[in-house]
Amino acid sequence: MMRASTTPLAIGIYCHVPFCASTCDFCAFYQEKPRRGDLDRYLDGMDLEFAQLPDNRVVDTVFWGGGTPGLLGAKDLERLGSSLLKRLKQPPLEWTIEMAPSTVKADKLEVLRGLGVTRISMGVQSFNSTLLESLGRLHNPKQIYTAWERVQAAGFPQTNLDLMFAIPGQSIEQWEADIREAARLGPSHLSTYCLTFEEDTVLYVKLSQGKVSIDEEKELRFYERGWQLLGELGYAQYEISNFAQQDAECRHNMNTWRMHEWIGCGPSAASQFGGERYQRPANLDEWCTAMERGQAPKTERVELDHDLLLTDAVIFGLRMNQGIDLQEIQQRFTAASNRSALEAKLKVFEAEGLLQALGSYYCLTHRGRLVCDAVGSALLEV
Repeated sequence: MMRASTTPLAIGIYCHVPFCASTCDFCAFYQEKPRRGDLDRYLDGMDLEFAQLPDNRVVDTVFWGGGTPGLLGAKDLERLGSSLLKRLKQPPLEWTIEMAPSTVKADKLEVLRGLGVTRISMGVQSFNSTLLESLGRLHNPKQIYTAWERVQAAGFPQTNLDLMFAIPGQSIEQWEADIREAARLGPSHLSTYCLTFEEDTVLYVKLSQGKVSIDEEKELRFYERGWQLLGELGYAQYEISNFAQQDAECRHNMNTWRMHEWIGCGPSAASQFGGERYQRPANLDEWCTAMERGQAPKTERVELDHDLLLTDAVIFGLRMNQGIDLQEIQQRFTAASNRSALEAKLKVFEAEGLLQALGSYYCLTHRGRLVCDAVGSALLEV
């Protein structure tokens, strides 16, 4: 497995592009309609926020998410990327950009390739038109294939496809078909997400109205079959929801799970930097106004101490198949006072068959991965 960062001082940059043509039924992320005036003001705001980035830190990973970053035109993407690069000491080792199939165009990909983007992550969700329609997705299977051909032709070093399972009405056979089709296309990385019902989404309303339901036993079958099939098809699981060919793991996400530092830019973007976690306001106008005034507004602000960082490093580290070395983590968070309590809880999970342990090293068993959220919740209460 690769190192988390090139140097201890390296940080990640996350850029939130809040524009979407429509809201998918399952999506709870902050987003706005792409009006030209708002786009221009957003780009101006990002110029100003990039200017606030620390000039004494190396940035080794960049991730653009949304929203739909691909909704930006080629000239807008070039401006946003060039503005960021001007503030960096050196080009990032990894630069990922999320794109929806309907937004993938050759001129955009040419710009992104020229900027140095290393990975295109495409939100496919499913190759089944009926399931896509049930999720409120704008694209259809034909657009997926057209977009994929364009991405392949552009020659990015890494590619990722997102798939979703436990969609209402989806069968195990349909899930297998989606996995096989995604693997046939040959991305270097695949992410698989269990459909969740977030508040303030169309799907949550349908759930509350009884139009859809949650079947936890069926969800577990989807998990297990997906893990098994992806392994057979050459994708090694390295985190609960993420699978990669050799050396194609997402560095940016692994740095986040290991509790390293990152800075979020853009409305609603989250950061873990300078001893605190915080978010930018989830409102385009409020965020733009603050940037124009030279401010750095912080909402959802949490001061970080070593107890909290140790706990989170254990919880998120256990989600990775590699597991954790508790002693190594505590050497990073030396002031933590909760190691003994965490270790006692880990021993309980070991006795229950949810963890394997060797000295200070712990990793989830297969059964433990199936209930990793419950394991994490229990560790939070320590």
